[in-house]
Amino acid sequence: MKPVFYFLKQIHLYAGKILYFNLIAMSLIGLLDGIGILLLIPMLSMSGVVELDAGGTPVAGLFEFLQGVPASVGLPVILLIFVLIAVAQNLLQRQITVKNAMIQHGFFRYMRVKTYQSLLNANWRFFIKKRKSDLVNLLTAEIARASAGTHSFLQFFASLIFTLIQIGIAIWLSPVITAFVMICGLVLIFLNRKFLKRSHALGQRNFTLGKAYLGGITDQINGIKDIKSNTLEESRMDWYRSITKQMEQEQVEYTKLKTKSQLYYKVASACLIAVFIFIAIHLFQAQGAELLLIIVIFSRLWPKVAGIQGSLEDIATKLPAFKAVVSLQEEAEKSQELAYENADGANVRPLRMDKGIECRNVFFRYREKEEKYALKNINLFLPANHMTAVVGRSGAGKSTLIDTLMGLNEPASGEVLIDGTPLTRENLIAWRRAISYVPQDPFLFNESIKENLKLVKPDATDTDIWEALEFSSAAEFVKKLPEGIDTLIGDRGIRLSGGERQRLVIARAILRKPSVLILDEATSSLDTENELKIQQALERLKGEMTIIVIAHRLSTIRNADQVLVLDEGRLIEKGKFGQLADKKRGVFNNLLKSQVNATL
Repeated sequence: MKPVFYFLKQIHLYAGKILYFNLIAMSLIGLLDGIGILLLIPMLSMSGVVELDAGGTPVAGLFEFLQGVPASVGLPVILLIFVLIAVAQNLLQRQITVKNAMIQHGFFRYMRVKTYQSLLNANWRFFIKKRKSDLVNLLTAEIARASAGTHSFLQFFASLIFTLIQIGIAIWLSPVITAFVMICGLVLIFLNRKFLKRSHALGQRNFTLGKAYLGGITDQINGIKDIKSNTLEESRMDWYRSITKQMEQEQVEYTKLKTKSQLYYKVASACLIAVFIFIAIHLFQAQGAELLLIIVIFSRLWPKVAGIQGSLEDIATKLPAFKAVVSLQEEAEKSQELAYENADGANVRPLRMDKGIECRNVFFRYREKEEKYALKNINLFLPANHMTAVVGRSGAGKSTLIDTLMGLNEPASGEVLIDGTPLTRENLIAWRRAISYVPQDPFLFNESIKENLKLVKPDATDTDIWEALEFSSAAEFVKKLPEGIDTLIGDRGIRLSGGERQRLVIARAILRKPSVLILDEATSSLDTENELKIQQALERLKGEMTIIVIAHRLSTIRNADQVLVLDEGRLIEKGKFGQLADKKRGVFNNLLKSQVNATL
């Protein structure tokens, strides 16, 4: 029963009182159904079809009262009551069905929103540890499976309440016979408990397979160009056939398991009913009226009890998905970098920086127990409204440093200061709102150019957008597109070249009018002519905003106010471009010579 209580706790957190009102309504349906069954004896007797003696049964008083009523009057009254009960029962059932649908789909949305909110507010370290496809799988397939488990839970409770009420009526009619039947029923449920364990194990395998399937598909769609250019279609198809075959087998296995448990239960139930009738007549000397009522009650109960067993198996199958979603929520909330109530930053203004950014004794490592630090004892100062370039070999820690300056990475020790004030959760949103970041791999949504740019500034006018496009040398190619800035650019901007995508991302960054502009190899995809235009545009921005550039092509940073050189996570050189170039044994000098030789 642990899975049931787990679901109850989670659904209670969402539904609250509505869930219990539904349970009360289910109880009323069970009672009305019981009253309808009790009316069978007088209804049949007054019809004249059969003669039933209710003497010695709990309903004898009602039967004796109705005996004095003429059949011409009593039968229509009983039939009317029976119809009214049926109407009330079905009206209640409709309301319960609608409310259950509201609970299920509302809980589904609640789980989605809570999970997505937890993810959005998690820190950068959380996302570094997670595979993107696993997160997508949990947000889509596994939450949907958990919602299906909610339906099974509600069905379980409806069947359970109906069963308990009907058993209560049966005990009232004949405690001895009912006790015998209940003992037999409990034995059946006990023997079928192995199906619950197998259902849970099957659910765990389905969860693992689903995660592997979506992960593989995501990787292959992202790498479709490599697959086609290297003729890997057949090997990828072999993988796809294999995993889909496993998924097919698991679904067939689930059907076999469910039908097998139902087969055992129904065959055993039929045998039990036969034994029950035989014993009730020969050992308990049950009266006709008493026996009829109990047979009717238990003939209606067996399908419900079988439904309870089926619901429990469904819940056990869906439980791994449900637990995985809740576990993700908890892990994301532990990694929270922003308070939920402030996460949207609706009323937070961009932080104004007058002096500059400082790193003071900063150490950073990606894993807490990892001995190797990605940044080691970083001490530097980036003056406001100046251009700072960060260079170094691959793996030197350049992107890690930038992520730390943006507040994505939290230092293991040391601190980042903005105008002398430590960067903390309290001022993180204001700081991020002051920054525009242009990554090496440009990301665009499958929307129009205008919509992609207005993401950072929803109130931007068309004039503002064209000014930003002119700045990034993108206006010329955008004007040639069929619908200009209203042109759809495809998934991740696939309809554009790499250089065009990069220029659009730069335009988006400028449109925000940031205090700090960070360019992470932002001109690497540009041709020489457009790269020169971007350099000239950045020159015009010097003095108006703080510019931080990560560059591999050292020729692009000649006009930087200062150059920082990193190596193995340490800041080993800093100064003007010319000063560092003249250091014959310096790392920067070696990097510069290597690039000059590579171009010859």
